[in-house]
Amino acid sequence: MSIDDARYQREVLEPARAAGDQPPEDLRVRYALPDPLTSAAVAARVKEVRQCWRRARGQLKYRKLIDRLEAEHRELAPLFAAAERGDLGPLAGRLAGGRERTRERRAQARARLADAAGMLRAVAPAEVEGIARTSGVSRAELEELAAADRIEVREPDPLPAAAPYAAYRKVRESLEVLGRRHLADFVFGGRLKGPIRVLHGFAAPGPGGRPLRLDAAAVAATAAEWARRGRDTSTTHADTVLAALRSGADLAELVRYDLVDRLRERVRQRASERALLRYALEELGVERDDAHRLVFAVLRETGPGGGTAGRLRVLLDAGEVYAAAELAEAARIPAAELAEAARIPAPGPGEDADEARTLAAEARHRVDTAVRLREHAQAEADPDRAWLLLADAVRLVPDLPGAPEHQRRLPPRPVPSLRAEAEDGSGVPVRLSWEPSPSTAGEVTYRVVRRKGRPPGGVADGDPVEGRRDDRPPVNVPLFYAVFACRGDAAAAPAQAGPVLVRPEPREVELVPGDGVVTGRWRCPAEAVRVEVVRDGRAIPAGREGFQDRVPNGTTHHYRVSAVYADGDGGEAATPGVRAAVTPSAPPEPVFELSAEPDPSDPGLLRVRFERPRHGVPELVLLDRSPPWPRSALVRLEEVREASRRLAGVPSAGGLTVRPGAGGWLLAVTVAEGMAAVGACHRHVHLPPPRRLVAERRGGYVHVGFDWPPDVTEVELAWRVRAGRPDNGAAHAGPLEREVVTRAAYDTQGGIRVRAPEELPVELSVAAAGTVGGALVTGPPVTAEVAARVLVGYDLERGGPPWRRSLTIRLTCARPLRIRRLVLVRRDGRVMPHRASDGEVVADWEHVPVPGELSVTLPKPGDSASGGCWLRCFAEDDVIELRDPPVRRLQVAR
Repeated sequence: MSIDDARYQREVLEPARAAGDQPPEDLRVRYALPDPLTSAAVAARVKEVRQCWRRARGQLKYRKLIDRLEAEHRELAPLFAAAERGDLGPLAGRLAGGRERTRERRAQARARLADAAGMLRAVAPAEVEGIARTSGVSRAELEELAAADRIEVREPDPLPAAAPYAAYRKVRESLEVLGRRHLADFVFGGRLKGPIRVLHGFAAPGPGGRPLRLDAAAVAATAAEWARRGRDTSTTHADTVLAALRSGADLAELVRYDLVDRLRERVRQRASERALLRYALEELGVERDDAHRLVFAVLRETGPGGGTAGRLRVLLDAGEVYAAAELAEAARIPAAELAEAARIPAPGPGEDADEARTLAAEARHRVDTAVRLREHAQAEADPDRAWLLLADAVRLVPDLPGAPEHQRRLPPRPVPSLRAEAEDGSGVPVRLSWEPSPSTAGEVTYRVVRRKGRPPGGVADGDPVEGRRDDRPPVNVPLFYAVFACRGDAAAAPAQAGPVLVRPEPREVELVPGDGVVTGRWRCPAEAVRVEVVRDGRAIPAGREGFQDRVPNGTTHHYRVSAVYADGDGGEAATPGVRAAVTPSAPPEPVFELSAEPDPSDPGLLRVRFERPRHGVPELVLLDRSPPWPRSALVRLEEVREASRRLAGVPSAGGLTVRPGAGGWLLAVTVAEGMAAVGACHRHVHLPPPRRLVAERRGGYVHVGFDWPPDVTEVELAWRVRAGRPDNGAAHAGPLEREVVTRAAYDTQGGIRVRAPEELPVELSVAAAGTVGGALVTGPPVTAEVAARVLVGYDLERGGPPWRRSLTIRLTCARPLRIRRLVLVRRDGRVMPHRASDGEVVADWEHVPVPGELSVTLPKPGDSASGGCWLRCFAEDDVIELRDPPVRRLQVAR
C-alpha cells in the first residue's frame, strides 16, 4: 500500500516542523515503517517516504526540515541497506535506541521548562516556543509537560513604560522622606486593612472589610488631614505627593506604576525571584496573585538590542521585511564605513554576529520567495489564484514594492444573476436580490447602479443604490439595474436586470362611512393622470383626491381605488388598486347619563350604570384629564383611542363592570363604523391599598405603620378591642372604632397610635380614603391583629446564712399561667443587662408556673472595679412580659 502524502504531512512533518524542524527520533514514525518489519516492506517504504520528502520540499515551510531529513538519512543508509539484504538486527537496535533518545529529549526539555519557570512556576509563550525550537519537542508536548508540573503558560501582563506624572521622581523622593511604602499607603495610611490589588484597577479592604475607593474624594480627605497639621518640611513633601494625585492622571495607573517602578529598581539591583516576591508581598503589601503576576511581568520585560542585529530585529518585527533585506545587503560593507555612511551602530564586542547573519538570511529568503510569488501572480490568468499568490507574498513581505497595488487591481468573478421586482404599497418600491460572486479570495463587496432607459455600463454609469432595495426610484419610466462585484479598486462585469416600471398606488386611502353615504379620501401620486374607483364591480365618479357615494345603510360595500398612468403608446394603465370594505350606518347616539359605584365583593371593580343607546356599541375609556371633546360630539374613533385607554367591560345589569386600576376620568363613548359619540363622564378616584402594614405594642398603645399609598392624602383606620379572657372562652368583640388620618398627621407622629390595654388583643385595618361627590369612599383594606400581652411581676430576695446565701425569685400575675422558659442573668459592672445575651446565665427553668417561687444559690460578684454586679430575669415567651422589681433589688454588692 503506497504512502498517503497528506496523512504523512499531517502526522509526521507538521509535528516535526512545530518542534523546530526537529525530525522524529523514532525511525518507525519518521519512515512510517510497517509492523511487523520485513526486508521487502522496509525497502519499499523507505523509498516511498523519500519520494514524499521530495514532493513536500516544493512547499517552503518544509524545505529546511526535508534538508535535515535527507542529511540524517545518509547516516542511516547502512541500516536500511542491511535490512534490504535481510539483516534487520541493526535497524531493530536503532529503533529501541530512538525511543530512549526521545525520552531523554523530553526529560531535558522538561528540565529546561522548570528552570525557566523558576519559583514563580510560570513561563511566557515565547519561552515555550524557544525551548520547543531548540529542544526538538513540540510546543503542544511542552504545554502538556507544563500542565503536569503545574507550570502556568501565560503572557506577561502589560506594564506601564512611562510614569503617568512627569515629576514622578520627586514624588518618589517625598514618599521616602515621609516613610510611606507607596502612594496607596500615603492616601489611606492606617485604613489599609489588607493586601492591595492593582492589575485590574485598584482594590483594597478598609475598616470592617469595606472596600476602599481610590478617587478624588479619597485624595481630598488625605489633603484635609495634612492641612490640619502645622507647616514643616513634612507638609512640603506631602504637597509634592498631593500635586501628583491632583494632576488629573489616572490614580489607579499612577499607583500601579509606583509599584512597578520599585520592583524594576530591585531587578536592577539583581534581586532574586524569591527576594522580589517577598518584597512585593511583605513590604509593598500586594495581594498574592497580583504580586506573582507583577514579578513575572517585570522579569520578562525586554527591549530591542542595538547594532545591526537589533536594527534587523526591529524591522522584521515591524513587518518591513524588504527594508530589512536592503539593510542586510548594505551591511556587507565594513562595519566602520557602514556606521558612518548609513548611521548603523557598528558591532561592538558584545554584539551577536551570528544573530545578525541569521536575521539577514531570513530577510533575504522571505524577499526572494515573495518576489517569485509576485512574478507567478503576474503570469496567472485566474484573478482569484493571482490574488491568493499576492496575498502570500504580502504576508511574507508586507512592504514588497508593487504587490499591494497589483492585488487591488484584480477583480473578482462577476455576480451570476440579478433580480429586480417592484412592490406596491409595501414601503419598498423595488427589491433587489442576487447570488454572491463565486470568488472567495479577499473581501468582495457589491455596488448597485440604476439607470433610466438602458442598462448601466459601469460603476459610475447611473445612480448608486444603497443595499438591496431602491426606496426612491423614478415613477412610470423603464428602469435598469446592475450589480458589480468589487474587490479593492477593481470591479467585475455587471449582472443586469430590467426594465422595471414603478407605478405607486394612491396613498393614505381612507373610506369614512356615514348615514347613507361613503366618503373616500387619499393622496394621489403626482405622476398619475387620474384615480379610478370601482364599487362592487361598477365604476363610480371620483376626483383626483376623493369621492362621495350614496349607498343604503347596513350593507357592506367593497371598493377598489387605483391610480391610472399614461403608458408609452399613448394609452393608460391602471394599478391593481387598494381594496377596502365599509358598512354605512346611522350615527352613534351618546350616553347622556351614567353612575358608578364600587363592587362590594371586589373594591377594585367598578359598576357603571347607564341607558343603552339605540345606535352604536357603548364603551368605557379612561383619560388622565378632563375629556377634550364636548358631550354629544362625533369624533373619529382613532382620535379617542390615541387620547384614552379602553377598559375591558363585562356586561351587567344596567351597564358594564370594569376594573379601572389607576384614577382618572371615566368616559362613555358610543362606537359605530370608525366614529365615536362622546357621552357622559365620571371622575374616578383610585384608592390603592397600603403596603407592608406593621402593628406592634408599645406599653398601653399599639403603634401602626405602613407604606403610604401613592397619590392618596387620607386613610381610614378601623380597630376593635376584644374584651374578656380568650383562655376561658369568654372573649367578645368590642365596638368598632374608626378614624380618618391625614398624611401630614401620619408623618408628624411617625405613625398612628391606638390606645389598647396590654392584656387584650386588638384587630385593626387600614384603607385608603378619598372624597367623591361629597361622600367619603375607601379602597380595599389591609388588616392586622395584635396579640394580647400578659404582665408577670417578679421580685428577688436574698436570704440564708453568710456562708450559704440563697436567692429567691417570686413570680406574680393576675391569672395563673406558665412561662415557657425563664433565665436569670448576672452582669458585673455598673451597666444593667438589657437582654439575656448581655451577661452570664446563672440559671434557667422550663415551663415555670406563675404564681410561684424559685430558689438558686446567690452568685458572688466578680472582681470588677465597680465592686458589684447585676441580677435580672428574662422570659423567653412570645406573650409574656416581665415587670422588673425596684433597681436596688437587682444590684448585688461585693
